[in-house]
Amino acid sequence: MSTENNRPFENEDELPEDFGLDENVEHMAAEDMPEDFEAQDTDHDGAYAALAAEIESLKAENADLKDRLLRAVAEADNVRKRSEKERGDTAKFAVSNFARHLVGVADNLRRAIDAVPEERRAENELIKSMMEGVEATEREMLRAFEAAGIKPIDALDQPFNPNFHEVMFEAEMPDKPAGTVFQVLETGYMIHDRLLRPARVGVTKGGPKVQDKKIDEEI
Repeated sequence: MSTENNRPFENEDELPEDFGLDENVEHMAAEDMPEDFEAQDTDHDGAYAALAAEIESLKAENADLKDRLLRAVAEADNVRKRSEKERGDTAKFAVSNFARHLVGVADNLRRAIDAVPEERRAENELIKSMMEGVEATEREMLRAFEAAGIKPIDALDQPFNPNFHEVMFEAEMPDKPAGTVFQVLETGYMIHDRLLRPARVGVTKGGPKVQDKKIDEEI
């Protein structure tokens, strides 16, 4: 290939006749574009905006449905737990009314046992045998109580508690803290975690308060 064809043009006279043709390309490209090109571009932007809005609406609807579902599941679980608790309470406390009558029988058995002193038993073999039978009956009844969740309340020498004790009388006892149970007239009972019958008690008065006694002991 000759160097003559590869050398640069030194003046405009040597430029080829069609060299300026590329100058019209941009002008021709603009003429060849469709008249609604800008309108089509605007339509696309509007379609994208509408699609984005619809997506956001679906997201919000999905979040709302998810929230409702979680609430419905939680409510169903609460209903199930309440039903299970009610069934359990029914099973545990169905005998409450019957048990209240039975504790009265237990009271009478205890009164019968306390009414016969040990010396009378030693004097009469028949009385001794009879009282042994009464005591055996009481023990069997207490075992039945325990199996049913019924337990006696330990009230003697305990501070008075209105949730478990019923005061029948008060007595002046300066040497004991005021409000202490010093006598149990009728045993109280619990059935599981509920009060079946309060203990009927006598309490002290006139003595130091429990709080005052604690302060004196600390000093």
